Amino acid sequence: MSDIEPRIDQRPSPDELLKTAQKEERGRLKIFLGAAPGVGKTFEMLMTAHARQREGVDVVVGVVETHGRIETEQLLIGLAVIPRSGVDYRGITLDEMDLDAVLARRPKLVLVDELAHTNAPGSRHPKRYLDVEELLAAGIDVFTTLNIQHVESLNDVVARITRIRVRETVPDSILDAADDIEVIDISPDDLIQRLKEGKVYVPHTAQRAIDHYFAPGNLTALRELALRRTAQRVDEQLLSHMRSHAIHGPWAAGERVAVCISESERCAALVRQAKRMADRLHAPWMALYVETARTQRLTDVERDRVADCQRLAERLGAEAVTIPGPDIAEEVLRFARDNNVTQIVIGKSNRSRWFEVLHGSVVHDLVRKAGGIGVHISGGDVSDGGEAAPPTAVPSTQTRKGPDLAAHAAALAAVAAALALALLLQPVLGIENVDLIFLIAVISIAGRYGLWPSMAASVVSVLAYNFFFFPPIYTFAINDPKHVVAVVFFMAAALIASNLAGRTHDQANAIRVRARTSESLYAFSRKIAGVATLDDLLWAAAFQIASMLKFNVVILVPEDGQLLVRVGYPPEDQLDGADLAAAHWSWKHDRPAGRGAETLPGGKRLFMPLRTNRGAVGVIGIDREQPGPLFTPDERRLLDALLDQTAVAIERVRLAKEIDAARMLTETERLRSALLASISHDLSTPLAAILGAATSLQNYDSLYDPKARRDLVDTIRDEGERLHRFVRNLLDMTRLESGAIEPNREMIDVGEAIGAALERCGRMLIHHRVELDIEPGLPMLPLDAVLLEQVLVNLLDNASKYTPAGSTVSLLAKRQDDCIVVHVLDEGAGIPEAELERVFTKFYRLDAGDLKQPGTGLGLAVCRGFAEALGGTIIASNRADRSGAVFTLSFPERQADESRPADATA
Repeated sequence: MSDIEPRIDQRPSPDELLKTAQKEERGRLKIFLGAAPGVGKTFEMLMTAHARQREGVDVVVGVVETHGRIETEQLLIGLAVIPRSGVDYRGITLDEMDLDAVLARRPKLVLVDELAHTNAPGSRHPKRYLDVEELLAAGIDVFTTLNIQHVESLNDVVARITRIRVRETVPDSILDAADDIEVIDISPDDLIQRLKEGKVYVPHTAQRAIDHYFAPGNLTALRELALRRTAQRVDEQLLSHMRSHAIHGPWAAGERVAVCISESERCAALVRQAKRMADRLHAPWMALYVETARTQRLTDVERDRVADCQRLAERLGAEAVTIPGPDIAEEVLRFARDNNVTQIVIGKSNRSRWFEVLHGSVVHDLVRKAGGIGVHISGGDVSDGGEAAPPTAVPSTQTRKGPDLAAHAAALAAVAAALALALLLQPVLGIENVDLIFLIAVISIAGRYGLWPSMAASVVSVLAYNFFFFPPIYTFAINDPKHVVAVVFFMAAALIASNLAGRTHDQANAIRVRARTSESLYAFSRKIAGVATLDDLLWAAAFQIASMLKFNVVILVPEDGQLLVRVGYPPEDQLDGADLAAAHWSWKHDRPAGRGAETLPGGKRLFMPLRTNRGAVGVIGIDREQPGPLFTPDERRLLDALLDQTAVAIERVRLAKEIDAARMLTETERLRSALLASISHDLSTPLAAILGAATSLQNYDSLYDPKARRDLVDTIRDEGERLHRFVRNLLDMTRLESGAIEPNREMIDVGEAIGAALERCGRMLIHHRVELDIEPGLPMLPLDAVLLEQVLVNLLDNASKYTPAGSTVSLLAKRQDDCIVVHVLDEGAGIPEAELERVFTKFYRLDAGDLKQPGTGLGLAVCRGFAEALGGTIIASNRADRSGAVFTLSFPERQADESRPADATA
């Protein structure tokens, strides 16, 4: 018979199978990881790509940076290269990977160098690793390169080593999702030699690099970081493989330690012993606590001790894990096998031998069933291994519970009812069977009130059964030995039944509590997922924490380099100087401070940082009115879950804001470029015409006859007026956007405004016929004559540009649907239906073929802004016969009624 423990569960992990299925739909990512620039990552990537191409794989180069290295450039020969796309940025064209071209080409494998690269503004993604994510999502395999200093979680470590802060970083999730990581490793001496030979940087900068970033000590530390990070990923891949294939550990490819913590006074010493073992083995370690039905019956002191040990383990670098289960030994071994734990550390039990005989021993069960897992039993006392766990910020607010008198009274009442029913049914059932009635009462009490009331009911039931049914009755004496056996067995059955039913009751209660907590957390996560603003998010978080845990809550977030209070619940709460000091210390040091903490423990509130993988995003302060410790370990776990969700949501809102700001910046840059391009062309054209005509008159005046000279003068005047209109439109749009338009209203005649506009546009309409139709008796309107005239001038200017010479431009003014409307009709090509609204957008110009003339695309936008400022509207449409465009200005006739003096209406 094999001495290896049989596998507990042969089923693969559903989570790991799901991850595997999702990975099969994505492309595979391989990262060539180096400790520093120049180790040969790109060279090795290209060599591997050639090998894959020889195997028949379709390989293309998305982007490879050769940095002028001849040997790298030679390796590009024979590989298909996707041409890069140019991105204009501030007058400079930057070359970036053409993501759309790669997606359209759909190769099997694409090479993308320098994963941490920041793309040029205006690119689809701000970072190159996001380009890689899109390629992987499309099912394309990717080879890429990365230096260890660009890993987000190692950014601070690298800065301390090299004294240089790296700005371009890649999230750790990219490395975690990589299917393969290959470390390109060379010794520091070899890399320095490559620097001296000019194979990394140009010679005149190489020595400076050696003296600073590429110092031998720095390279050694960076090399160790690269190897450790790769080993961590390999360990994660091993665990994933074991879970997805239902392989139970341990596979001792590397050591992994787990310490079992409990409410024992020796727990802190046990944790420190496990830490020393993990250090000796250079192994990761975990602190495991198993919640059973007995956990619900722990005293507050014991609960606090468990929580203290968990936090001590976290401070010493362990991962604290809590799992529920009915059997401690089975759950510990299942966890160990699932997580490839090779060494288990557990404390020796101080219970009596008789207790272990009756209830079993966790230590003995572990040793017997451990199989290939090492079990280390510690028997030291509290002083072994150092001082006791220090006080922390999370002790309990509850005191030890006394007996539940109501539950015990209910137990006695149930036994009394069972006794009455048994006396009533004794003639029918007989003495031997009435004990079942008592047994039903005991089980009912256990299921309703738990273990101890049911145990009390068991004892009272046995006494009642003996006193009222066994002769001699009404005494506790038993004459018949058979009755003694019956009483003993009844007592045993009652105790066993009450114990089992009580444990079931306790487990059901624990499940209900966890279900309510999970439901609340799920509801909270859904609530904050739909929140778009930071203030709404913080209010929702403060209310949820206050309502679930009965805390007073205040949340502070950084703004412009200062930590400021954003929300509080209840809202009237104020922070004093001590609280603010604790909040700032917690923010600065990323640790709890204030009430009950190790730092500034005399404060009114406890302040805790809101952390994400990218660092702290805020600070939360909590307090309760009653003195003493703030919360129980269960409440602490719930609070941690709420704070984690809140921190992630804050990070999400801020990232969304940053993305919006980046999008706005990109759009602003695009509009600025469009404006500059438009202005540079549309202003230079009339200026060139003016300068040309003026130069001709100055230098060759004697060569021109009077008519030619008048034509040149007319050109100067026409182009000057055109230039004036361009500048005026720009200024008007600036006034509109700044809100500086204040109409100077006075009663005006619409017909006079139309006449003034036509007079200004006489020269631009010289090649068109103008038809005017103004309905008689139109009322005067309270409008700004200057603004209305400018709207009409812009509309007539637009008609002259987009209609052929000799065509008719018509102006109609009339009453229509309680409005005074002015129509400007032309005989041009009209406006496509999809563009009728867009023509009023800034910088938008309709493509009218050969009829299109220079313009800024602002005239119609100014028309709409001025019309709305005057209380009217403007819309674009096409003539019924599709023979031109129609622009309609409308002003409510009630404006005239409201402005008419009261005596005028008498």
